[in-house]
Amino acid sequence: LPSVLIGKDFPAFQLQSVEEGQADISHEELKGQPSLVNVWATWCVACRVEHPVLNKLAEQGVVIHGVNYKDDNGAAQKWLKDFHDPYQLNIRDEQGSLGLDLGVYGAPETFFVDKQGIIRHKYVGVIDERVWREQLAALYQQLVDE
Repeated sequence: LPSVLIGKDFPAFQLQSVEEGQADISHEELKGQPSLVNVWATWCVACRVEHPVLNKLAEQGVVIHGVNYKDDNGAAQKWLKDFHDPYQLNIRDEQGSLGLDLGVYGAPETFFVDKQGIIRHKYVGVIDERVWREQLAALYQQLVDE
């Protein structure tokens, strides 16, 4: 699905972190280094399939931020405890306002954001090892090399 946001700034937001006691997170914190912004939820069956690959990518140094979309925060915290947390920042979007601004249709969806906070690519669906290797790794590397 095409996104009208390609080439535009990541939408402005100020939302709570999934982690209790953490400071609110804003779009400004997405600047400074290239990253993947992964929209996920505990109710999303496909996210469960994708999650081990995200953990592996994070271990390899890929910067991943999460947007927990229209979810119960307690369930999200349990998920991250049970399945590990690949996210450097994890944004709590219980009402779906950020998802709406991003044009999210569902989960998982992943946005490639450059170090200036500009969305360069959007991938809808599960990122598995083949998709990463054949389609997405080179896109992420381009952002790193810029």
